[in-house]
Amino acid sequence: MRSPTVPRDRGGTGLRPGPPGRPRPGPFQTLGTAWVVLGGLIAAATEPLHLVSGSWAGAYSVLVAGVAQHAFGAAQDALAPRRPSGRAVAAELAAWNVGSVAVLGGTVVRMPYVVDLGGLLLVAALALMIRTVRGRGAGPAWALWTYRALLVVILLSIPAGLTMAHLRAG
Repeated sequence: MRSPTVPRDRGGTGLRPGPPGRPRPGPFQTLGTAWVVLGGLIAAATEPLHLVSGSWAGAYSVLVAGVAQHAFGAAQDALAPRRPSGRAVAAELAAWNVGSVAVLGGTVVRMPYVVDLGGLLLVAALALMIRTVRGRGAGPAWALWTYRALLVVILLSIPAGLTMAHLRAG
C-alpha cells in the first residue's frame, strides 16, 4: 500500500501549497502585512525609547503603508479588466514602498525634502494604480468608481501631508 502523495515544496520555502482554488497572498498583501507588523513594533517601542514621532510613525506604517497597500492589491485583483503585468506590479510596489520609507524616515529625522521625494513616489504609485483599473473593469461599476475615488482622495491628501512636514521641520 502506497502512502498518499504529499505536495512538494514550492521554491524551497518549506511551505506546502494551499488547497486547490484557494488564493495565495500576493505581493501587495505580503508587503502590506509586513508594514502592519512593523507599525505594531514601532508603537510598542515608542514609549520605552521616548520616540517623539513614534506614535505617528506607527500609525503611518499600519494605515498608509500597510492596510492601504493590502487594499490596493485586493482591489486590483478584483477590479482590473486584465491582470496587470509583472512590471506594472513591481513599479507600483517599488514606488509605494520606497515612497513610504522616504516619508517615514524623512518625517522622523525632520528632513522635509526627503518627505517630498517620498510624496512624489506615492503620487507615481497612485497614478499607476489608477491606470491599472482604467476602462470598464472586471467588477461592479460602483466598486470600480469607489476604488478610483479613494485613490484620488489619497492622492489629494498627499500635498497636505507634505505641507505639514515642512511646517514641523521649521
